[in-house]
Amino acid sequence: MQGWIMLLLFGIMFSIGNVNAQTRGFGLGVILGEPTGISAKGWVSDRNAIDAGLAWSFRQKGSFHLHVDYLWHFPEAIKSSERFTLYAGLGGRFSAGRRDGILGVRFAGGFAWWPRGVPLDVFVEIAPIFDIVPATEVRANGGIGVRYFF
Repeated sequence: MQGWIMLLLFGIMFSIGNVNAQTRGFGLGVILGEPTGISAKGWVSDRNAIDAGLAWSFRQKGSFHLHVDYLWHFPEAIKSSERFTLYAGLGGRFSAGRRDGILGVRFAGGFAWWPRGVPLDVFVEIAPIFDIVPATEVRANGGIGVRYFF
């Protein structure tokens, strides 16, 4: 974990002044919660992005988790001198652990803070999930994370 923090701080030192990096390019970071792991985000336009998580679920008795979502951002929704945005998205998830694999549909939503002058986004997210394989169940993911944009 210390390696991730050092890499993140090193990147920040050399990229101050890159104000709009959060709305273009590719970001990589971490998400802490359910599940906990690596978070990635790639922008496809100035308001739409694809995010993904490769993580470990502790709630489901130690299972691997992968999700991919298509996101819509609404930066005008929060009036502030800071750069906050709401977002919502739709995607899918796969989870495998000590039992058969699980496939489901995710409805992601949250808000992000884009600090000025630093190519980071800090986000809080909740994602209700409708699992369809091997059984129909309703679950939820959620967490807080940070990504560095290259």
